[in-house]
Amino acid sequence: EQLCELKSVCLLNYELVLENPLELYRMEFKVLDINDNSPSFPLSEYHINMPEFLSPGARFALPNAQDFDEGANSVQNYTLSPDEHFYLEMQIRGDGSKYPELVLKKALDREQQATHRLVLTAKDGGNPPKSGDVPVIVTVLDTNDNAPEFEHSVYRASILENSPSGTLVVQVHATDLDEGPNGEVRYSFSNTTSADLQRMFSIHPHTGEVTVNGVLAVQRPLLEMLIEARDNGAFGMSSTAKLLVEITDVNNHGPEITITSLSSPIPEDAVPGTVIALLSILDKDPGENGKVTCQISENLPFQLKPSLQNYYSLVTSELLDRELISEYNITITATDLGSPPLTTQKTVWVQISDVNDNPPVFSADAFNVFVEENNPLGAFLYQVSASDPDIGENGRVSYVLRNSTVAGSALTSILSMNLANGSIYAKRAFDFEQLRSFHFQVEAKDNGSPALSAAIRVNVYISDQNDNAPAILYPTSQNGSVAVEVVPRLADEDYLVTKVVADDEDNAQNAWLSYHLAHSSDSTLFQLSPHTGELRTTRSMRSTDILKHKVVVVVRDHGDPPLSSTVTVGILLADTLPQALPDFDDSGEPPPLLNATNIYLIVSLACVSFIFAAFIFFLAIVRL
Repeated sequence: EQLCELKSVCLLNYELVLENPLELYRMEFKVLDINDNSPSFPLSEYHINMPEFLSPGARFALPNAQDFDEGANSVQNYTLSPDEHFYLEMQIRGDGSKYPELVLKKALDREQQATHRLVLTAKDGGNPPKSGDVPVIVTVLDTNDNAPEFEHSVYRASILENSPSGTLVVQVHATDLDEGPNGEVRYSFSNTTSADLQRMFSIHPHTGEVTVNGVLAVQRPLLEMLIEARDNGAFGMSSTAKLLVEITDVNNHGPEITITSLSSPIPEDAVPGTVIALLSILDKDPGENGKVTCQISENLPFQLKPSLQNYYSLVTSELLDRELISEYNITITATDLGSPPLTTQKTVWVQISDVNDNPPVFSADAFNVFVEENNPLGAFLYQVSASDPDIGENGRVSYVLRNSTVAGSALTSILSMNLANGSIYAKRAFDFEQLRSFHFQVEAKDNGSPALSAAIRVNVYISDQNDNAPAILYPTSQNGSVAVEVVPRLADEDYLVTKVVADDEDNAQNAWLSYHLAHSSDSTLFQLSPHTGELRTTRSMRSTDILKHKVVVVVRDHGDPPLSSTVTVGILLADTLPQALPDFDDSGEPPPLLNATNIYLIVSLACVSFIFAAFIFFLAIVRL
């Protein structure tokens, strides 16, 4: 640290002379740094005044620590003692060095806590690391609620390295909305600006003019300084702006790029070699400093071709595709041959216009449409969709049904289509029992010239509804008469009387049939299988059984709601088939015992018996 100060490499050179024989040797000693210095701060304590009305995110510069060690043994990072109102962020200067900033995390309240005591710690990268601390006292101020504001957050300036003292670099300007002393602004360098830069430049406290104050003995082409603007209020508020000063060599003129002609947009089918723009590039410097090379990025489908002196043509080098990239920002970089060279960039915005080179594309290979039968007229069935990556009229898609026939009828008599959005509607009701499925093609066509189109197959599947009641095939009745089955007079138990056969034109569960007895003249004599429709006797016939029976069978499907049909079967108990079948239109039950004739006979018999008994009783009394 004493021999070489801040040099990155510390060398000591000696000459060694040997006698007898006489020899001369050159010796070079490289002094290596060890971590023998702790980071230290210029001041023993730092004070920061903060108004209580600042919003979270406000930033305040913190001091930089100095460590005389070199490389990794120098200051590497900073830490801040935990506090609910503040946290630490590191910023990077133009030369790559870091400096700390205090960032407000939570709004302050002077009435609750007027002073915050923090500890800023700087650590080096040695092994073991060393550190240095400095107290940071934050005082929360009241009143003066407007801080000066710079016109720009970053000021940029460029000066020659041989500029004399007093040369104006830039004039910064900040305004304060407050009045009186609270609105008067004074300018100064922030304490985070290095002492070397503060000796090299000066700033007028009232005008904000930054001027050269000495010899610009720097090796860096870009200098970074922080300028602080503070008002004259009782509790002065401040803000900072960044000043970037570029120290240029005598080659002080960069190339100038002028777009003399530009064709934009260009069609995407432009052939390679199409001229897009003409450029003129001029550097005011003489000699080698005025010679310019020009180039663009290699990953673009364009190239620069030299034309006349100082002129270049920007042409296409490949085929373009607007659907992949619709516009290009072509950055043209011009660099002179000065030392150091100066570079100028200009961006040319080129738009690619569309041509109709893409047909519509459907979202699927085929569309399947499912619709229930008995749909209302005009019912919406489906909406096909196709996209066209082209734009404008080239990308506007219309839809049409291709001519075809379905079940002998023209497709247009069955379906209609909205040409604009691809919606398909039914023009008539479908009947599953007549037509279960069909297909057709939809054509999507764009509005380009010439128009491009694509077609897709649409499959329509008609689903069944329970709209057909079961049809009873056997037994059948003619002219409304009852179907009659003859059963032996003394038939055994489980004798098959008849089997009801029915059919349903519907499908699936709508055609699943079940059989039920709705009425029987003798419920103990017959039973019906619900699945097969077989009507059998539940016991053996007796001679006392009546000869005529009538049953009503209900055949019901499993639709929702279910539909049903009924059939009436007359059953005649006879060993032989009679020549004439009896009438089964009555109930089939024996006549009641107490009809009108029977009642009359019973009353007459009762009267005669009563008179005879009275006469016998009278004779008995006479004899006694």
